[in-house]
Amino acid sequence: MTMKNLIHTAALAIVLFSCSPKKVESNLSEYPVTKKDATTDTIFGTVVPDPYRWLEDDKSKATASWVSSQNEMTYGYLKNIPFRDAIRKRLDEVQNYERFTPPHKEGAYLYYSKNSGLQNHFVQYRKKGEKGTEEVYLDPNTFSKDGTTALGGMFFSKDGSMLACLIQEGGSDWRKAVVMKAADKTIIGDTLRDLKFTGITWKGNDGFYYGSYDKPKGSELSAKTQYHKIYYHKIGTPQSTDQFIFGGEKTPRRYTSAQLTEDERFLSITAATSTTGNELYIQDLKDPKGSLVTVVGNFDNNHSLIENDGNTLIIQTDLNAPNSKIIRVDFSKPTVENWKDIVPETKDAMQGVSTASKKLFINYLKDANTFVKQFDYKGKSERDIVLPGIGSATGFGGRADEKEVYYTFTSFTEPTSIYKFDIVSGKSTLYAQPKVDFTPGDYETKQVFYASKDGTQIPMFIVYKKGMELDGRNPTWLYAYGGFGISLTPAFSASRVVWLENGGIFAQPNLRGGGEYGEKWHDAGRLMNKQNVFDDFIAAGEYLIKEKYTSSDYLAVVGGSNGGLLVGATMTQRPDLMKVALPAVGVMDMLKYHKFTSGAGWKYDYGTSEDSKEMFEYILKYSPVNAIKPGTKYPATLITTADHDDRVVPSHSFKFAATLQAANAGDNPELIRVDTKSGHGSSNLSKALDVTADQFAFTWYNMGVIPPFVKKTM
Repeated sequence: MTMKNLIHTAALAIVLFSCSPKKVESNLSEYPVTKKDATTDTIFGTVVPDPYRWLEDDKSKATASWVSSQNEMTYGYLKNIPFRDAIRKRLDEVQNYERFTPPHKEGAYLYYSKNSGLQNHFVQYRKKGEKGTEEVYLDPNTFSKDGTTALGGMFFSKDGSMLACLIQEGGSDWRKAVVMKAADKTIIGDTLRDLKFTGITWKGNDGFYYGSYDKPKGSELSAKTQYHKIYYHKIGTPQSTDQFIFGGEKTPRRYTSAQLTEDERFLSITAATSTTGNELYIQDLKDPKGSLVTVVGNFDNNHSLIENDGNTLIIQTDLNAPNSKIIRVDFSKPTVENWKDIVPETKDAMQGVSTASKKLFINYLKDANTFVKQFDYKGKSERDIVLPGIGSATGFGGRADEKEVYYTFTSFTEPTSIYKFDIVSGKSTLYAQPKVDFTPGDYETKQVFYASKDGTQIPMFIVYKKGMELDGRNPTWLYAYGGFGISLTPAFSASRVVWLENGGIFAQPNLRGGGEYGEKWHDAGRLMNKQNVFDDFIAAGEYLIKEKYTSSDYLAVVGGSNGGLLVGATMTQRPDLMKVALPAVGVMDMLKYHKFTSGAGWKYDYGTSEDSKEMFEYILKYSPVNAIKPGTKYPATLITTADHDDRVVPSHSFKFAATLQAANAGDNPELIRVDTKSGHGSSNLSKALDVTADQFAFTWYNMGVIPPFVKKTM
């Protein structure tokens, strides 16, 4: 019997005879043939096979043919899941609610964005004051016929008269910049090209700073990008004449960023070779003879200029403060030995700092929940801000003359709402709240702490319907990240509603490697501590099973990017733990990740196979592509990636899929879904919902579960 017939027969059986569907039995011999050759690397004397290296060539016809044949099989499988279309429809229904962003004042206007529900991109609006007449300002949905061109950012000059827009095409990290007069959107000058990992920082109305790399030789989507450069662009002049400011071969740094203080007096440049740790340079632009001054000349810690108070610089740093602190220093003597703590480090991790009305708004985390404190510029505590509840708050940014600011608040069961905050009184007022086809009161969120392999207590949020029976049979979506000091906090997802309302459990542990407890927590999950992250994730699954939230037959492990690595490592180390694995845009070939695009910048977290024999051997043990063992029964796996992912190149996923298909000894499907005209994330809402529908359908189907809302229609 052919695979197509197997799928069709199984699908009919589900609809006609069963309330507990039988899984598809994949015929492994019918996976597309993947050429396997004798390519190897020798690293510190160890020969490492790399039989699918040819899939790294994203411009070859052979790779394109392989992707096409894999997609044909995968989509053939997915389309025969009988409730896939119903899931997609329900995702549309839940997602179809008006969403908005906080307004920001630029000149005489308030600018903000809205999505009526199912628009692929948020539409930009503006009005004169809160009571002004609303007008559509920019609609990215009109940028391309297929909806894969997006607005990557809007950056106004200080007086609001000039605007630079970044344009993103097909999900790539490369950007174009279009400059216009804000009043009437008249385009000024030529389009700037080849911008990457950058914002736009205006100096007056005459020009701005931006960052980019030289265009790589070979594939723009996979070739290594090495040295970031800061340029100054004068309005109305060709990009070829832009003034080089910093970086490049003169000061080779992988990531650079330029910012100005609000009064445009001080230019700050952060420069880094990796994703953690940076140098800090500052220049007084009012001094005609001034030049960049080195404030911090090493990469040992993280530092950023928040604002200035006259000649005094206000800086956030984690130097001698793993949870971060705020210091003041006079620009005439700006180096570390002259720093004075004004907001000392606390036991809670400082996540970010915003300014408005010459106040500091500091966002802290306590067990991955947000709380915000207000200080003056000298570090005097003025108030603890009362938030609407337990969850995540962001915002509080504004200019020095503003007395009101806006912030957003969300939780796992509360859609993102906007609040207006009165800086003088300290009171919050609800400004805008969405209406979703969802009743938050029907669901429960609890936070538990469980022991990892080495006894470390790990926090985890668990969300589910109130009254749910903990009988070990609940489909559970275990999602995590665990890397780069990134913190996962409570946040609402309309798509997740479909999982929860159908009896699913959502679990989100805060693994080591993240930033929930500051830099020490990050350090505990990087380099030769990276296995801690996988152990934490495995222990989360074991906890959920032990406490009868679920069982291995109903557990799905999910993660993207570094989280895709997490899923790949977990499923190869403990394939018995879960029923379904969903690695998305994952870093799967850990021996070679640093050879593509900006991958070399991840060395701080991962180390590389070239660092030392010890580091190579450590990485080799968990590298997902290399950890797959022939003859092993692996969980049902749906790998997702995209053809324009130039951050974690899709060959990581290609090679993982080919290796998995060749090695798997069980009858679970091992499939890869390659999106087109998308990048490290989906390039529009419709594509994002398509991916989610396929992940949900694949998961429920392989768990042998028919979603309750489907049963009601049968």
